[in-house]
Formats: sequence, structure tokens, C-alpha cells
Amino acid sequence: MPILNQKSEQFLQKYLNNASPTGFESAGQKLWTAYLEPYVDEWHLDQYGTAYGVINPGQPYKVVIEGHADEISWFIHYISDDGFIHVIRNGGSDHIIAPSKRVNIHTRKNGIIRGVFGWPAIHTRHGEEAKLAPKINNIFIDVGASSKQDVLDMGIHIGAVVTFDDPLEIFNDTYYVGRALDNRMGGFCIAEVARLIHENKVKLPYSLYVVNAVQEEVGLRGAEMITQTIKPNVAIITDVTHDTYTPMIDKKKHGDVKCGRGPSVTYAPAVHNKLLELIMDTAEEKEIPLQFEASSRRTGTDTDAFAYSNGGIPSALISLPLRYMHTTVEMAHREDVENVIKLIYETLQKIESEHNFKYF
Repeated sequence: MPILNQKSEQFLQKYLNNASPTGFESAGQKLWTAYLEPYVDEWHLDQYGTAYGVINPGQPYKVVIEGHADEISWFIHYISDDGFIHVIRNGGSDHIIAPSKRVNIHTRKNGIIRGVFGWPAIHTRHGEEAKLAPKINNIFIDVGASSKQDVLDMGIHIGAVVTFDDPLEIFNDTYYVGRALDNRMGGFCIAEVARLIHENKVKLPYSLYVVNAVQEEVGLRGAEMITQTIKPNVAIITDVTHDTYTPMIDKKKHGDVKCGRGPSVTYAPAVHNKLLELIMDTAEEKEIPLQFEASSRRTGTDTDAFAYSNGGIPSALISLPLRYMHTTVEMAHREDVENVIKLIYETLQKIESEHNFKYF
């Protein structure tokens, strides 16, 4: 069964190249809902921006497939008298990668203002200064201003969001490379599942909620809110996980996962064993390659928010292996993306109306 088509790839490019920082996901959500709308019976938006489409609405049994829409970014926190801008994190932004990166500053009234994270030239760093390393309190943005007033006159303000500017590319016809694959690639995957259900005329015996949640990067907040709204019976979450085969990663600490070997499923207290078994059985039956991980205490994904809501929701996590998470060059294997989509699509057809996921 073919998975992606030309329209899919065009949407992915547009969706990934758009900025969707935590708390300011509206532009990305507009793109996502416009793509999803032909494949669902209805769609909705909550007060904080989580978007979801519903297939076969009105059924008493509700199944959620979910990804999160937000990307890491920065908030402008301080503007110095000489016109340099200092930032704080919005989500898990990595200060180590910031120097020499171009950025977009999203202002309230003047649109996008361009800037760069500056850094002292190597020629100026000697002795102890040669050990100088980027820290959250010493990185800064330069917009070519000579004073604080110059910065303010540009429309730049405290609280403005800053995102990196790195478009999606495809390397060697094999890897997607860019920023924000974590986790708009998940939103892309669940939208593709909805498309396949629609195009293949799959009849589901329950209501399927296709959920693109906001604010995952600051504590799973969008999922926390929307699960109370939907009150699902089952939730399958997709997010990213670490490819541990790149240099300087300890497999004994972070697990054994590699890009190109298929989706990864996680054993964890929040992951319901019977739902996980259904996913694994589906992968085996449909010959979908699968990798395995274990998480101590929490998965760190929206799985936790769904699992522990509404008295307990059977939940499971399907992860896309990713290199260089929370950088501007995140890398995901095309076959893994297709297999995430296929695994969710096939698993949904194994879930029955009033499916019993009781613990024993």
C-alpha cells in the first residue's frame, strides 16, 4: 500500500517550514486543519489552540491518535542599552547550538524582524577566554541596532518569540532534515492516517479523534486540557525518540534505537500493556519493523497526560527515531515516517467498538 504522495510531501514541506512556537501555534494549526479537513467529518479548536478532527462522530466509544504541534523557541527577556537582545527558553531550547544561527523575531505589529545569535570571534578568545562556552546567560541576538531605542523602534518587544530559520530538506532521498520535526512530524503522521482512512473508505466502529495538541514542550499542557474535553476510551500517542547510534550517546543510558529500523514502542507505567500488545501484534502481522524502549517512571510525552486523566485512559506511545533532537538539523528516516503512519493505521482497524482493555 503506498503511503505518501505528492500532496503529502507538499504539505509536509509547508507545515515544517512554518513557525509554530509553544504558545503561538496558531499559524501551524491553520495549515494542519486545512489539510486535515477533507478527511474528517468535523473539526474543532479548543481555547488554547489544540486542534482535532473527528471521523465517525457521535459514537459512545472514542479513540484518540495524537501528536503535538509546538516547537521549541525563545522569549525576548532583556534589551541592553547598546541594542543587544537577551533571551530565555520557551521549551527545551538548546543554548549550545545558538551562536551564529539566524533567527526570526515575531513581533506583535511589525511582523518578522531578522536577527542573528552573535558570538565573539575565535581570534579574540585566548587563555581562559578560550574556554568560553555558550550559556543561557551569555548568548545574545544582534539585529544591527545601535541602542535599545533602535530595537524598540523596530517593533521588537519584551516577550516577543524568537525561532530559528532552517527550512526542511531531504538528504540522499532518505532523510528529512530540519527544525521542528519534534513533533510536527507526529502531526503530519496522524493527518496521513486520517487521509488513508478516508481514501480507503475504512469504516471504524467508533469515533476517531485526530488530535494535534499544543504546549507539549512546556509540560504536556495541551494534552492535559484536551483529554478532559474529549474523555477518550483509548489514546495512541506519537512523538519522537533518540537515535542512539550517533557519536557521544551512551546506549546503556539512552537505549538501543536507530533511524531506519522502524518505529519504536515504549514499555512504561503509563503505557497500557494490553494496548501495547495489540500494537506489537499488529506490527508482527503486517510485517512492520519495530524497535523497543523502556522509560523509568514517565515517558516525558503526551502519553503521560492522557494515561493519567479521567480515571485512567489506556494509552500507548509510538515513537519516530530522530537524530539531533532540539537542534535545527533534526533528522528522520523516510521509511520510519511511513512505518509510523502504517502502524497507527493498521492498529486502528484492530480496535473494536467497546474494546476491552481491562488490566486482567
